[in-house]
Amino acid sequence: MKLLLDTHIFLWFITGDERLPEKFQKEIRLQKNEVYLSVISFWEIIVKYQIGKLPLPLPPEKYIPEQREKHLIQSLRLTEEEISVLSTLQPLHRDPFDRMLICQALSKNLTIVTVDEAICKYSVNIL
Repeated sequence: MKLLLDTHIFLWFITGDERLPEKFQKEIRLQKNEVYLSVISFWEIIVKYQIGKLPLPLPPEKYIPEQREKHLIQSLRLTEEEISVLSTLQPLHRDPFDRMLICQALSKNLTIVTVDEAICKYSVNIL
């Protein structure tokens, strides 16, 4: 399975947060799964860090790539094709970061790992 981690899921996973469902932990760790963190999530983390809403032990430009590599999570780039899906996406979710993750999942047939119920309103694969 190809998994696209929602930003909060990635952060919960790398910090061992108890809110991360055990099922998600198992699937992320399963070697046969391809696990991705989108550059969109990296952007969101930097924005939240800069405005003081997300404390991290190191600046995100260092911490996030280190953690992604440590946990064998691949970086997922954003393409024009994926962005173009945005024009067909219903406005069911207001968060622009999540809307782009949905576009990537739809374009690349990825399963989004999330607990965000607003994302679940879309016809996208959800774990």
